[in-house]
Parts: sequence; structure tokens; C-alpha cells
Amino acid sequence: MNEILPSLWDDKHAATLDEPGLLLYRSNLLGSDLRITNFGGGNTSAKVAAKDPLTGEPVTVLWVKGSGGDLGSMALDGFATLYLDKLESLKCIYRGLAHEDEMVGALGHCIFGLNPRPPSVDTCLHGYVPYAHVDHVHSDAVIAIAAAKDQESLTREIFGGEIGYLPWQRPGIDLGIKLGEMAKANPGYVGVVLGSHGLFTWGDTAKACYETTIRVINEAAVWLDAHVARPAFGGAAVAALSPAERRAAAARLLPAIRGRISAGSMKAGHFVDSPEVMEFVNSHQLRSLAPLGTSCPDHFIRTKIRPLIVPHDADAATLDALVADYRADYRGYYERCRHPDSPPIRDDSPVIHLVPQVGMFSFAKDETTARLAAEFYVNAINVMRGAAGVSEYTGLPEQECFNVEYWVLEEAKLQRLPKPKPLQGRVAFVTGGAGGIGSAIAAKLLSEGAMVMLADIDAASLEATRTAFAGTFGNDNVDGVVLDVRDEQAVIDAIDSTVVRFGGLDIVVNNAGVTSSAPVEDTSLDLWNQNMSVLGTGYFLVGREAFRRFKAQGIGGSMIFICSKNAVAPSAGVSAYCAVKAAELHLARCMALEGAPVGIRVNVVNPDAVLRGSKIWQGPIRQQRAASLRITEDQLEEHYRKRSLLQRSVYPEDIAEGVYFFASDLSSKSTGNFLNIDAGNAATFSR
Repeated sequence: MNEILPSLWDDKHAATLDEPGLLLYRSNLLGSDLRITNFGGGNTSAKVAAKDPLTGEPVTVLWVKGSGGDLGSMALDGFATLYLDKLESLKCIYRGLAHEDEMVGALGHCIFGLNPRPPSVDTCLHGYVPYAHVDHVHSDAVIAIAAAKDQESLTREIFGGEIGYLPWQRPGIDLGIKLGEMAKANPGYVGVVLGSHGLFTWGDTAKACYETTIRVINEAAVWLDAHVARPAFGGAAVAALSPAERRAAAARLLPAIRGRISAGSMKAGHFVDSPEVMEFVNSHQLRSLAPLGTSCPDHFIRTKIRPLIVPHDADAATLDALVADYRADYRGYYERCRHPDSPPIRDDSPVIHLVPQVGMFSFAKDETTARLAAEFYVNAINVMRGAAGVSEYTGLPEQECFNVEYWVLEEAKLQRLPKPKPLQGRVAFVTGGAGGIGSAIAAKLLSEGAMVMLADIDAASLEATRTAFAGTFGNDNVDGVVLDVRDEQAVIDAIDSTVVRFGGLDIVVNNAGVTSSAPVEDTSLDLWNQNMSVLGTGYFLVGREAFRRFKAQGIGGSMIFICSKNAVAPSAGVSAYCAVKAAELHLARCMALEGAPVGIRVNVVNPDAVLRGSKIWQGPIRQQRAASLRITEDQLEEHYRKRSLLQRSVYPEDIAEGVYFFASDLSSKSTGNFLNIDAGNAATFSR
């Protein structure tokens, strides 16, 4: 059932705002609900009285959401500002549909107040409507009507004489002129449905415009609920697997697919098995509707022209064939539809993968983009449900899809995107992730573009660290899993969780730590076993499971062991710790030998005396080492600093830099090596 949208307008708050503030308030309200418009979709505007900074004369300025940005989260600097009279004058120099794109360039001559925000292609649609306030949104309920075969007659039936209809046309000045003329010729209209696109509404005040938008969407939703065929999509053709079985299938398929589509650039994956997704992928109409592609341009720009359907039990050969066929089909689409000036073909891999009985996978350059692609396809599912339930769903013609996807203006927008960070699209798993060294490593990897799963035995510290990183780097890019690395099943589950959360695995940092100090004759079996279980068995289990995932994914991987200077230079009084650190080093070398033929690199970072922020130095070891050295605890850091050749302290951030080197392509030809980060110790020199 479509829920009725409430009006969230607060008159008391609105009374404190000026006209630009009211526009922003309205925009944020509309953009905060995906039932109204999708992320980054839609736009809003207001025509505001202002003083011309050059002449001092009063002018009318169009404030309109600029190119890019999101209604729900934008601020005032997200609006472009244009002289309305200059915008009107563009009609005089417009040379027809063949010259649409040059008019977008002409918008730059209409800018008011030296505003750097570039206007969008929808600017004229807002400017030429003769009302002070205009909304454009991509409500699923309205697009369902706009994507139906008999969309024009449905618009009249549902909305009577207050909503007009314009057939599909790519946004630009010509569509803006038509929209403005329709609004002028029909003073009873409060909006227009754009075929296969969305909804425009308007009003004389910000509140009236907002409430009209909400009312029209609700009218569409109520009508659909009353008339849509049930069960949706012809009912279920297959039964969903259990949640545990769906997760297991996702853990197997996500890295297998990711490995096949990440050759050109690493991709993040996102898994959705929500009720609306399961209803669609399990339905009788899946194979007839999915190939039609999505209708709204915002949808298919994010999701590609059509998805790939993948059996839940697909083996390697099946996946190879499916991906190859999809790529061949996409290249054929490009060749059929290209124009002489079309941009070069982009990535020909699928974005959306529909898996009957399991759910939906989406892949993109990073986790946020992958998640948004999934959200957009859920919008498309809702549209198909509504349109197919009351009429016949129709996607845009192939050529029209291409004209939008490979629009020169869309290409220009892509070219303005910032250069990708070195680890964009890569997934990292860091044990001991809530400790001093672990959190520093995670922060470095996140800052370089990676997605990070933090694993730690301390649940409280883990959540605090995850929350802090989410605030800095975004919730999409970091997650946490409580893990005791000594527990085999827990390690398997933690790696599975990482794969399901981010789509795969590329970087594994074995960093979980424990230490002790005791003469060999005083070393109990329990103390010995504690060191061996965490630093030996734990490193083995994490390394083994990561190794298995790397091999299944088929695109290599980088594993980094955080060992110690004690791995190559023993110290008296820490025999258990030194022995197992040496074992870690040799395990890493063995894994480097086995991993090299399939592109898996395994390297080691050897810190020494990293006291700041270290959990293992907060326990008895601090007192024990101070006692054995015959110094006080507060003299420890100075002792280790002076002991080094460079007379410098070693900090967690220093270790993080070494890990980044081995995790990144900077060390793409390095495996089986160790890097000492100890401020210099002759006994640890490699030889």
C-alpha cells in the first residue's frame, strides 16, 4: 500500500525565513522523503525580488537548484541564481531542437551575483512557468502513471482538469517553453505530468507550492492503491530462500560477480533483499519487465538501461557467460544508438543484478554510489508495479535512453567529478580495528578512499570507533563486527559480513594484538597459549579465510601482517611474544609464496614500541616492562625513543603509512617483504 504523505510544513518556523530561506526549507522537506523524489533527483525554484548590483534597479532573480546536489541535504549555496529577464531573452536566440545544448551554455550569460553554482538543464522549465514557486519531483506514484502505456488518459482520469500532460521530451529550453505556454494557457492547472519523467507543480507561495506537490502525489498514490492489480507482478513464480540462505548466496555470488566486472576499476557492491525487491525478483513478470529497462531518466542514468538476471545457484561458467552476453548487448546498444559526437563508450558491465529467491546486487565505484543505484532501482520497481498494475508498463525507447545516458552535457558533468582516490572501490578488513594502531590504519585507508570493516573483540570501543569514523567518512564507508580471532566460525562469519556489506574483499590487515612479559621460567602454559592463540591461530584463521575470498574473487588482493621488531630481533623476558611474532612473519612469507600465482600479495609491517593509544600497553605489560628495565612507567616512551637510531618515537600513524604502502598500488610489485617502522634498530636490519 502507498502511504499517505503528511504535510510537514511548520508555519512558525517558516515565518522566520526570507524567500531564499523558504525555498531551501521547502526543498529539504521534499528531498527528505524518497517517496517524493530520489536522492539527487528533482529540483525546486523561486522567483525572488532583488536589487541589481550593477544598476541598483529592482530585478527578479530565479533561484533554482543547480546542477548536481540533493534536495534533502543541500544548503543555499546549492542554488543557481539567474536574471529572469535575461533567461526570457534566450527564447529570441533559440535556433530549434538541433541546437538545444548550446542554450545550456548560454545560461552562463544569465547568472546573477557571480554565483559559481552551474545551472541545470531544467532551469528553463522553472523560469518559464509564470508562477513564483515551482517544484519538480520524481515521485514513484506519479512516474507509475507517467510510465503507463495510456499515461495521458490516466492523467486526465486521476487529476481531472488541474494537471496537464506533456509527452516525453529531453529537458531543455524547448520543453521549458512548452511547459510555460501550457501553464499560461491553462490558469486552472496546478501542475503537469511529464511523460516517462515526473511531476511539475507550482504555486504563488512557497507553502502553497509544497502542499500542492504533496496533495498531487497523494492523489496518485490513493488512485493506484484503489485500482492496481493484485497480486503484484502476476504473483510469485518462485519462493524466496530463508534469510540465512539469502545471505549465504550473497556471500558467494557478490565477490564472484565483482571479480568479473572490476577489471577496469574496482567496484563496491550493495545487497538488498527488502520486501519490494523480493516481490519483484520472485515474480512471474520479472523476465518480461526487467528487460524493458527503467523509465525515468534519473533511474537509468544510475542503473544502466537494463539489469542482469542471475540465477541464485549460478556457477563460474554461468557467470562468465551472463556477464559476457550483457557486455556484448551493451556494446551493441552503444553502436546502434551512437551519434558522431557521442562520448566514448563507458563501462559495459551491469550495475543492477537481480537474483530470484535472493534479492538484488548493485555495483558502482564506491559504496554510496552502489547504494544509491539500488535505491533508484527500487524506485523503478515501484514504478513498474504501479504502471503494470493499472495498464501496461512502457520504458523509454532505446534511442531516447542513449541520448540521455550519453548526452554531451551529462558527460561534462562526469568530467567535473573529482579525481578518484587511490583506494576508491576497495574493501578493507582490519582486526584490532578499535585499538590505537588499528584505528590509525583504518583512518588512513578510509582517507584514501577505501571502505573499511573494523573487527575488534571490545564491543564498546568498536562501536565508538565506528561511530566516529562514520561521522568523518560517511556511514556507507565503514562498519564494525565484534570478533574474537581465535574463534574459527566467528572469523568465517566476519569475513562473510564484510563481503555482504561491501561486495567483496581487497585488503586484509591482521592486527589483533596481545602481549606479555615474563622470563621463560615464569611463562605459564596459559600465558604461552594466550599469545599463540591470538597472534598465531588468530592470524592464521583471518589470513586463511581472506586468502579463500581473494582466490574466489579472482582479482588478487593485499594482506598485511602487523608483526613486531621482535619478529626478527628477540628480546629477553618476552619469549612467548617473540616466538609467535616470528611465526607470523614466516606464515606471511608462506602465504606470499602461495598467493603470488593468483595476484595475492602478503607483506609485513614491523613496529616497535608504539605506546600511544595502544590497548596492549594499557595492561600489565606496561608495569612488567618498566620493572624489567628498572625504570618508571612514565619513562617508557622516552626509553624506547632513545633506544632507536633516529632518536624518535613511533606512533600509530607511522604504522598506518606503512600499511597504506602495502595496501596500495605503490607496492604492486612487492610481496613476501617486511618493512620495519621502528625509528632504526640495527638488529632488525634485513639480511
